Amino acid sequence: MATNDLMMELQKDSIKLDEDSEKKVVAMLLKLLEDKNGEVQNLAVKCLGPLVNKVKEYQVETMVDTLCSNMMSEKEPLRDISSMGLKTIIAELPPSSTGLSLTVNVCKKITSQLIGAIGKQEDVSVQLEALDILSDMLSRLSGTLVSFHASILSSLLPLLTSSRLAVRKRAIIALSHLVSSCSSALFTQLAEHLLAELSSGQVTSATRTYIQCLATISRQGGHRVGEHLEKIIPLVVKYCSVEDDELREYCFQAFEAFVRRCPKEMSCHISTIVKLCLKYITYDPNYNYDADEEDEDDSMDTDNEEQESDDEYSDDDDMSWKVRRSSAKCLEAVISTRRDLLLELYGSVAPALVARFREREENVRTDIFLAFIALLRQTRAPPGHLAPTEYGAKEDPALSQLKKQVPSIVKALHKQLKEKSIKSRQGCFSLLTELASVAPGALADHIPNVLLSTGIVYSLTDKSSSSNMKIDALSFLYVLLCNHPPEVFHPHIKIFLPPVVRCTEDPFYKITSEALLVTQQIVKIVRPLEKPTSMTFDVRPYVKDLFSATLQRLKAADIDQEVKERAISCMGYIICHLGDQLGADLQPTLQIFLDRLKNEITRFSAVKALTLITASPLKIDLRPVLPEGIQILGSFLRKNQRALKLSTLSALTVLVTNYSDSLKPSMMESVVNELPALISESDVHVSQMAIALLTCMTKVCPSSLTKIGGTVLPEVLHLVHSPLLQGGALGAIVELLQALVVNKASNISYNELVKSLTGPFFGSQKSAEPVHRQSYYSVAKCVAALSTACPNEASATISNFIQEVKATRTSESARILSFLCLGEMGRSMNLGGQKELKTVILEAFSSSNDEVKSAASCALGNICVGNLKEYLPFMLKEIGSQPKRQYLLLHSLKEVISASTAEKLKPHVEEIWALLFKHCECAEEGTRNVVAECLGKLTLVNPAQLLPQLKKQLSSGSPHARSTVVTAIKFTIVDQPMPIDELLKDCIGDFLKTLQDPDLNVRRVALVMFNSAAHNKPALIRRLLGTVLPALYKETQIRKELIREVEMGPFKHTVDDGLDIRKAAFECMYTLLDSCLKDHYDIRVLYMNLRNSISMLTFIMLARLCALSPAAVTQRLDRLVEPLRATCTTKVKAGSVKQEFEKQEELRRSAMRAVAALLSIKEIQQSPVMVDFASLIHSNTEMATIFESIQKDTSSTACATETMDTS
Repeated sequence: MATNDLMMELQKDSIKLDEDSEKKVVAMLLKLLEDKNGEVQNLAVKCLGPLVNKVKEYQVETMVDTLCSNMMSEKEPLRDISSMGLKTIIAELPPSSTGLSLTVNVCKKITSQLIGAIGKQEDVSVQLEALDILSDMLSRLSGTLVSFHASILSSLLPLLTSSRLAVRKRAIIALSHLVSSCSSALFTQLAEHLLAELSSGQVTSATRTYIQCLATISRQGGHRVGEHLEKIIPLVVKYCSVEDDELREYCFQAFEAFVRRCPKEMSCHISTIVKLCLKYITYDPNYNYDADEEDEDDSMDTDNEEQESDDEYSDDDDMSWKVRRSSAKCLEAVISTRRDLLLELYGSVAPALVARFREREENVRTDIFLAFIALLRQTRAPPGHLAPTEYGAKEDPALSQLKKQVPSIVKALHKQLKEKSIKSRQGCFSLLTELASVAPGALADHIPNVLLSTGIVYSLTDKSSSSNMKIDALSFLYVLLCNHPPEVFHPHIKIFLPPVVRCTEDPFYKITSEALLVTQQIVKIVRPLEKPTSMTFDVRPYVKDLFSATLQRLKAADIDQEVKERAISCMGYIICHLGDQLGADLQPTLQIFLDRLKNEITRFSAVKALTLITASPLKIDLRPVLPEGIQILGSFLRKNQRALKLSTLSALTVLVTNYSDSLKPSMMESVVNELPALISESDVHVSQMAIALLTCMTKVCPSSLTKIGGTVLPEVLHLVHSPLLQGGALGAIVELLQALVVNKASNISYNELVKSLTGPFFGSQKSAEPVHRQSYYSVAKCVAALSTACPNEASATISNFIQEVKATRTSESARILSFLCLGEMGRSMNLGGQKELKTVILEAFSSSNDEVKSAASCALGNICVGNLKEYLPFMLKEIGSQPKRQYLLLHSLKEVISASTAEKLKPHVEEIWALLFKHCECAEEGTRNVVAECLGKLTLVNPAQLLPQLKKQLSSGSPHARSTVVTAIKFTIVDQPMPIDELLKDCIGDFLKTLQDPDLNVRRVALVMFNSAAHNKPALIRRLLGTVLPALYKETQIRKELIREVEMGPFKHTVDDGLDIRKAAFECMYTLLDSCLKDHYDIRVLYMNLRNSISMLTFIMLARLCALSPAAVTQRLDRLVEPLRATCTTKVKAGSVKQEFEKQEELRRSAMRAVAALLSIKEIQQSPVMVDFASLIHSNTEMATIFESIQKDTSSTACATETMDTS
């Protein structure tokens, strides 16, 4: 009892012991370890942990000395309890990175005694305990034992030949923890020792140990094994042919570890390993599968008997199943790491795996399923892959191969789905679920085999099926229903619906929830609303079962939250798809929905279900519930739950659209009153949804908006002038303003709206605060939209804007807005009648204000879009004859090409093309860039004709012309699917050859174009990486011939002309990291540039690479740490300017982020160089503060990502 009280006190932070008390407590606890009562001994051990951090260092050393000597005792109980005590102390020692000497001194004291204990060959139990403790220390505190690493290795190596298997295994575990932190020289010593022993050629029990050791150290420190693989692999391959099943198992485990940990070094050995795996995955000398296949054709009556006889088969001496299992795992490792070999794997490995689905051992069969699932996951299209439906893109060859093998896969799984083994059936369903997701529609011809009594129905109705079995079967059925056309299932509904309905009544909530999700999908397939006319399926026999099962769960109050939400959603779909079949049951069900809307827990799900019901083309009768329902929905708009607000606004919009004839102004008043508070720049998306609802009300029930002029409209106009307004929100406001003037809602006239919009830019109403540039464009679009809706009143507005532009007294802001408004109005209206407009715009090109000139240029382009016939010839003529205005006129032309349709532009393409090529060699880079953008966007109009002309210009012309052509290609690569994509895929290699152009600027723009392709459409360049990457890596090097000195008065300044191209190269590499490279990345390029002028960019890339390919980073760690250390410890000279200090501080923070990313890799945490670097950071107050703040930023960002509202 007293020991227990002591333990409780020691666990409190408040307890403080003086020196005398420490001595007494330690002595008493060590004495209690020898107590005869086992419970007292255990409590004493538990006290040791908290005591470590409460007493002085020499007391901890006293405890350790006593425990170590007791561990050598001849008394087994004392030995065991002392070992536990040592493990407890080791677990409580503070990490060595904190800089405390306690950990170092205690570890050294324990280690020296453990090494002595390990050498005691006569007492195996002492050896085992010592090895256990040593493994604990090495796994947690290896960095503090660097001075002992050599002696630890020397003491462990002889144990690999011990006569006791347990000793050998624990020695291997200790070695695996040692290799992750020992020096390269020691690792080489260990590797050479193992190689020497394996090269002897004699097969002994130690041979198995050595190969097992190779596999284990590869898993822990695999990056280091890479340089020895050329010698290791032939030896391991040779031992595979030895008639020893256990040895073969260890060989394949070693192969698996090598493949996973050293993918690059294993590339040349993959084919050998795959052949061995395929050979031994069928290795089963004690079983005749052919006889089993013949019996498969017998009657169904004998199936169960055969299964029973299979289960009864047993041979305790048969170890061949371990060989087959390790082969399957090795194949899974190859598949998971080598997506580039996918087609070959489908040709050789896939059929072999399918053939082995009949494997008699359940554990082996599970691993074969997992290997095939890995193959299916690799078949998923990578990011940026062109979908087959996109402009003639071909189906992925691997997916085509998979579809050809679907019949054999289903046939092989057919028997397994009848197995009594739940584990086997679960494996089948996992595989089929993945198959249905990867290849939608591929199982359409096999639904009877997969669904009927041998498949899902059997697993759902079999009384012996576990809960997990039913959940897996339902999950697969859901994926199957989602990924196949509805008509495929119609003949089978009557078979699989009853068991699903029974599952909705299951007492286990997870089964019920999954069954409701499947029921929801069944409702969608029995009567798909997307194509109702083509459906001849009679849904009436199934309505009652679907409705009753869901209603029972919808009414229940004492069920799990997940089931409640699924029941609400499922009933929403039933009413949406089958509402006209429910008759008298409809209105009571809608009343239940009202109750769920009033409940805080279920209201969100109820709103989403209500949105479905109101959007139904069946026009469900909602009149009885509308008054109360709309009032409740209106109250949700003032709630502080953003997702609820968005769903409510969506529901109200659909409700107003489809049920306007049932709505009265009084019903909508509560909703309208809540809208002003929702329209603000603090949440533009909510504002957009609220404005969309207003627009809908304006169109279908304008009488509800009589009072918005003084409430909602001021908020809308305030948002128009916000710098944050753009995209969808701006489009919503434009639509609202048009609806207001067309429907004459709220008695607001066209002129009043125009005046309110333009007021802050003109005369007495002009805003005192500076107006953001974006506000001009927003107001211009709104004014143009109003003018389009009211063309009769627009002519006066146009005249007013022209007068404002001409008047000398007009402010710059009013002139800019007037030009932008004229441009936007001209885009949708023909302004050919305004004869003085051309003159006014050309005069503005001579303005002293750059923004006025830009606005005039934009206006000319937009006006031309609305009147190509008159303005385009005028513009082209001016470009040719006015060199001073050329840049602005080309910008206007860019607007025309960007905004005009291909049909309108085609008659003028040749004329524009010829003019642009006259200016592609312009000396000014800005002009060339605009010409390039025009060429690129014009190519999209007729790619088949124009792309070859661009390609032709690569071989002829000056460097300026080549750079313009390459930049033009960048503008043809957009993030949306385009007809040009297939043409580009065939010829982009020719444009990428400019990466080797003799001109520096051409290479730079080629890199920018390459970056654009990697970001927007990586599929275009993925197959060319082998030829392009060497040129890319070459551009990351510093070239001395591009560095020059410039004299600036008494000072000399170094200028690097290659800096821009190196930056472009690294930006390109960063983009490629996400879209194409990962494991095929040459990390040497990084550590060669960690100390130069673009080091910040390389730090960012290093941090990204840590997440994407930790193995590659770990292999080069030694070379990465030194530049990071140099950056973190560099100090700016005392007399430097403020900017130098800020630059160095930002560099240091960037380097620290890279360090934090490195420390997130488990292997790197134990590396000696990283442990030293971490200690250096923690020992320096300034660096430690920066590092802690970065770690906090990282964790808070991760939390924010996890809790982000995605609804």
